[in-house]
Amino acid sequence: MFTDYYELLEISPRANLETIEGIFRYFAMRYHPDNQDTGDEVRFSELVEAHNTLKDPVKRAQYDIEYKEHLNIRLDLAQEASNSKGIERDSDLQAKLLSLLYAKRRQDVNNPGIGDVEIERLLDCPREHLEFHLWYLKAKGWIARIENGTIAITIEGIDRANSEYPRKAAVTRLLDHAH
Repeated sequence: MFTDYYELLEISPRANLETIEGIFRYFAMRYHPDNQDTGDEVRFSELVEAHNTLKDPVKRAQYDIEYKEHLNIRLDLAQEASNSKGIERDSDLQAKLLSLLYAKRRQDVNNPGIGDVEIERLLDCPREHLEFHLWYLKAKGWIARIENGTIAITIEGIDRANSEYPRKAAVTRLLDHAH
């Protein structure tokens, strides 16, 4: 896992050696295990590792290559997070998956599951793109893997699917007259 040494030391990636040394000394005194008030052995070790890497010009140059790659990943993540179309697509795919499993359960209540490969085929979506959605729907309790290894909608999932569709006007009027 990548550790952002600049963030750890709370310095800019353009910081000079003098700044690195000064900040390191400040944090080293603060987090040194001998400091009874604020000592933190794990944090101190991380600071020493960051300092040793950033003070050495060769190690820092190698680290900066990794840092830039990690920064690009973070920028991609931020860009995806700001794209509301992605969330819309995700919601649509989750609704389609629930609808598919809902229809399967209605067709055959005793054999309600659909296998992974069949879900991929029916949704025209590769497994790696479905993993997040399957995880989410399982965590919400809306789908579950059943005894035979297939995936089926749960009672909570049926309730969720039903709540997504507005009631027909006639049903609403019937409910109103019942009161």
